[in-house]
Amino acid sequence: MTSPENRRPGSGRRTNRDRHGRGLRGRLVPATVPLARTKAEVFDDLVLDTVETLERRFAKELAGVEFAVEDVPPELNVYDSDVLEDGEVPLARLLPGRPGRQEVPPRIVLYRRPLEFRAMDREDLADLVHDVIIEQVANLLGVDPDELA
Repeated sequence: MTSPENRRPGSGRRTNRDRHGRGLRGRLVPATVPLARTKAEVFDDLVLDTVETLERRFAKELAGVEFAVEDVPPELNVYDSDVLEDGEVPLARLLPGRPGRQEVPPRIVLYRRPLEFRAMDREDLADLVHDVIIEQVANLLGVDPDELA
């Protein structure tokens, strides 16, 4: 076996170099161009924008409420009254909390794919997400949705 001093450059294990020995060249995207965002990340941002706006106005009422996003609704034959539907397709679900020994906080779940399917563009999706969250928060608090908007 040859000693490390006698090895030829490029033989053995490579470390952070391409086949020409130059290594990585730098960023793949210029610093002035924003990196691409997935549809799920864009959707999460829309939900977060609406939730932050509501939490600023109703911090006390929404203190323990969890907001979640799922890609698609679970397959159930019949949905309860806690589900906001468009025809037969659920758009969101309100899971009321359970006080007691195993306290479960209230949770509002939005279903991303059905909402995206109903929107024409990003602005329409933002409006739809806002309306659905307002509707679910109003149901949770027992108020008219117009009072929250």
